[in-house]
Amino acid sequence: MTTPPTDQDERKYRILIVDDVPVNIQLLKTHLEAMGYQTLSAEDGLEALEKARSERPDLILLDVMMPKLNGFEVCRTLKQDERTQFIPIIMVTALNDVEDRIKGIEAGADDFISKPFNKLELLARVKSLLRLKQLHDELEEKVQELEEAREQLQELAITDGLTGLYNYRFFRERLGQEIDRAERHNLNLSMVMMDIDYFKNYNDTHGHPAGDVVLSTIASLLRNNVRKIDIPARYGGEEFALILLETNLQNAAKVAEKLRRVVEEHPFPMEETQPGGKLTISAGVATFPEDARTADDLIAVADRRLYRAKELGRNRVVAEG
Repeated sequence: MTTPPTDQDERKYRILIVDDVPVNIQLLKTHLEAMGYQTLSAEDGLEALEKARSERPDLILLDVMMPKLNGFEVCRTLKQDERTQFIPIIMVTALNDVEDRIKGIEAGADDFISKPFNKLELLARVKSLLRLKQLHDELEEKVQELEEAREQLQELAITDGLTGLYNYRFFRERLGQEIDRAERHNLNLSMVMMDIDYFKNYNDTHGHPAGDVVLSTIASLLRNNVRKIDIPARYGGEEFALILLETNLQNAAKVAEKLRRVVEEHPFPMEETQPGGKLTISAGVATFPEDARTADDLIAVADRRLYRAKELGRNRVVAEG
């Protein structure tokens, strides 16, 4: 006596029965449901295509001789559709001619069973293909997990762990790429170098955990106050950098001033101990191609202007000189 397959009990497999004779459908349903499988049915080729796409069964028992679309046409269509191409198909046929079986194989059929079929043979073939379908589904799941893990690793490789901004390595790589693009298309590109004023004083007074909170907070302020196409990064320590795509010097200075003001107006914990009673940033701005034509030179100009902002009293933006 045949018993339900114990290795498949964890889930209810659904089988689509396609046959234009209701008695045949009922016979197959009786055998399959007795084994614990769920069934659904279609009485012609067009209905079979619709149900296969909408219900995504785990296996299809497909009669060859049907109105509207025959089994070969249905099988070929399903196997060419990304949504249904991996659903196993057993063709149920009264045709025993070798040419017809070759035609079925060419259409993409995974197995055949002849009418009148033997119940035990039918169930054995169903169980075998469902096991293969289960292995395929598990493999697909693993591939998806690996792809997600790869994306996470890629994200970690270009992201600063504390602030969530892009890291120094990614910033340098993208700056070079964007300068090349700007040169090819005759575009402006600007960058801003920013530094937290008297950050060592804050760290020494309140400790590194409090300093880390300040770094993360300023990173969020930067991220939330630039365009999605711009590239904010943690340059190192308490320094941040920003690539502003297709932006001239005048507009870049306006962006830098906006960021300076946002930071100045944000209420940081214990900032009253800072010189001036506020946590602030200074910034230097440089633009391609007017100020420099290479990544290294552009950084050098922006960095020089940042230090000029420091010399002039901090909490300001310098975009020339």
